[in-house]
Amino acid sequence: MSVFEKIQEIIVKELKVDSSKVTLEASLKDDLGADSLDAVEIVMDIEDEFGVEIDDTKAEAISTVGDLVAYIEELQK
Repeated sequence: MSVFEKIQEIIVKELKVDSSKVTLEASLKDDLGADSLDAVEIVMDIEDEFGVEIDDTKAEAISTVGDLVAYIEELQK
């Protein structure tokens, strides 16, 4: 399973949105309706899934699913 697929699964579970809406270009807030609490839950789930720690300031700068995927892929290098 790719990084995108795992993140997509987490977002679908947390936000209860259709997986077809979770694209690399989708804005977590504007397109998927995530509020600040949702964002914290998503970050925590991703940290658990990938065994990484996401810096708070970096997390605040992430706006799209693609940003999130790119950041996790970078952390895994």
